[in-house]
Amino acid sequence: MARDVLPISIHNARRGLAKPSSHGSYLAMDIEPVDRGLPIRASSVADDDGIGGLLLTFDRECAPLIARREEYDPDAFVRLIEIADRADLPLGEFLMEIASGTNFDLLAYRMALRTMLDYTSPGYIFHPIEIDSGRIAIIAIGSGFDGSGDSKIVSRRQQYKMDRLLSLDESMRTELPGFDRAGQIGYYAECVLGGLHGVDVGDLASGFDAEAGCVLELAAHLGPIASGERERFLEATSIDAVRYGERFSRDRVASLSALFKLAGVI
Repeated sequence: MARDVLPISIHNARRGLAKPSSHGSYLAMDIEPVDRGLPIRASSVADDDGIGGLLLTFDRECAPLIARREEYDPDAFVRLIEIADRADLPLGEFLMEIASGTNFDLLAYRMALRTMLDYTSPGYIFHPIEIDSGRIAIIAIGSGFDGSGDSKIVSRRQQYKMDRLLSLDESMRTELPGFDRAGQIGYYAECVLGGLHGVDVGDLASGFDAEAGCVLELAAHLGPIASGERERFLEATSIDAVRYGERFSRDRVASLSALFKLAGVI
């Protein structure tokens, strides 16, 4: 459970399906910089230049659970935090120093972490993201198609030849072994639920054809899970209804409005 949450707008970033999930036979969301020579940044003010996201605050004790969720070795993540402690830096600032030292080259950054920890993950790797408030958060980005940081560890994207980010419709045509179509639809529905809270995830619905089979399946799945979403969100993020009303909006971008209408979500 998070201690707090804020909506943010993430810049120099795009997202899509690419990393084979560790939770089922479908693709999970990945995020990449638009300009690979610049850092991913975020602002606490929504704007049209970014993609919407959530800035979550967790207790330090949650680190192993977060690592496990992101397919990252919990002990290695704890060691990384301890190394940052010895450097007298918050984890985000410590990782930003490493990233800036590699000119934000993703593979070079992962290689630097691999050297430091004697570990890398075939799945997600933690990267720094600078917030306009001056804080530096961390974000999980998949070990890329270009490598995990260790030539002996094949990244999940490289293993399954995921050289680019895919839309929902494109994911349905992948040749992932034992591909779970229903699981993919369910996962994507959870990704777009942020739109119920005014988070701009419209990029995940852009170009949707309301008559496409996968969109109709998505809408059918979205309707039932949208019920009770606000209450679940409040509990998971530890904020009350007053703060929720101050921070989040019920306004929806056009692409999401059409999808929620199709799903029967008012």
